[in-house]
Amino acid sequence: MITIREERQEDIAAIRRINELAFGGTEEADLVHRLRSAHKLLVSLVAEQGSELVGHIAFSPVTLGPQRLPCAGAGLGPMGVVPERQRRGVGSLLVRSGLAQCRLVGIRWVVLVGHPSYYPRFGFVPASRFGIRCAYEVPDEAFMAMELGGGTLRGVTGTVHYQPEFDGP
Repeated sequence: MITIREERQEDIAAIRRINELAFGGTEEADLVHRLRSAHKLLVSLVAEQGSELVGHIAFSPVTLGPQRLPCAGAGLGPMGVVPERQRRGVGSLLVRSGLAQCRLVGIRWVVLVGHPSYYPRFGFVPASRFGIRCAYEVPDEAFMAMELGGGTLRGVTGTVHYQPEFDGP
């Protein structure tokens, strides 16, 4: 049985390991560390199976427009599952639980850069449909957005900027 819960201090090393294994390197693990160190993890959940952590998902604040104005949006990512537990629903549980937690803390919409064949099952669509784009050069179909309430992206336009921690050390 998989349990989804908020990360704890004692989970930090296991979360790093999850991201290193899931992504085959340290880039995403380093990103999570930088976000945590800067107190910019709005939501950070783990998937626990028995006494072992097998997945992690993070949400951080995003800003909007050239002035990088604070907004009610968050960026999903990274989300990783250890390879031996992938394709077994762990990622889906993390995404659904993460979106529910985002709603609870007042986040009104979420963006992500991800696989266009995976994230639409949760309600994500190309962000360009809402008139928003990513500050990074990514394919239109890979930059997706989701409203966490009806019409929360109505009137929101411009370029979404992730936190500076996404740009590296």
